[in-house]
Amino acid sequence: MTDVKAELREQFMDAFGGADYPVENQMDLVPALPNGPGTKFEAGDVSLTAMEMAAKLGSEQEFPYDDVESLVDDILEGLEAKGMI
Repeated sequence: MTDVKAELREQFMDAFGGADYPVENQMDLVPALPNGPGTKFEAGDVSLTAMEMAAKLGSEQEFPYDDVESLVDDILEGLEAKGMI
């Protein structure tokens, strides 16, 4: 796993870990984010807000998610598939 991917994984786990699982859609994740949709994730030369990720990864995610690990796995796979990391 690249350093960027590992850093992002840690940030996503922290940010989305406080959501009330299971989550049915992206909006269920917003209350868990420290700065709502404007929450920024940064690692290496990658910088994304939660809103940017939601817009770009909507088709990559398969809600509902029962736990943070499966959500974060799909986010990272989606970012890789889109060439964003």
